[in-house]
Amino acid sequence: MRRSASTVVVAAALAVGGLVANPAYAISAGYTPEGVCGSGFGRVTHDGSRAVKTPSGQVFGRVYLLYNRSTGQNCVVTIKSAYVGTPTRTSAQLMVRLPNGRTAEKIDHLKKYKYYAGPVKLNAKGKCVKYYGTVADTRVDGEIASGGRLTWGNCS
Repeated sequence: MRRSASTVVVAAALAVGGLVANPAYAISAGYTPEGVCGSGFGRVTHDGSRAVKTPSGQVFGRVYLLYNRSTGQNCVVTIKSAYVGTPTRTSAQLMVRLPNGRTAEKIDHLKKYKYYAGPVKLNAKGKCVKYYGTVADTRVDGEIASGGRLTWGNCS
């Protein structure tokens, strides 16, 4: 029994050490869409989160759509799950369909970010929106992951 208990303690210490040894992932886990967008923003419950995937199916992060009822603004943020802590080209994009048929668009272009892109905010009360995000591979010939909703939705 004593040997089993010491084995468990050693395994637990190694597991904790593994978490501490890779602080970039621990830091990234601290970012939430709500924290990036700010006070009053909540995740859109219907189709407000999409995986950011490469053509081969690797997931490099998630893109989130949030809404603030008091201001009428939508917010988009792309949070990385691959290459966390490494500056890679990452983007967040929000489009709002205006009453005259035009589109208002705001993009946090492909700048190099360590953890997330955004927040991108636009007034969208009573309007339809599209949202999109990308995360690039660090290699020169690497894939670009993308995801989001490219059809109009959340029209309220």
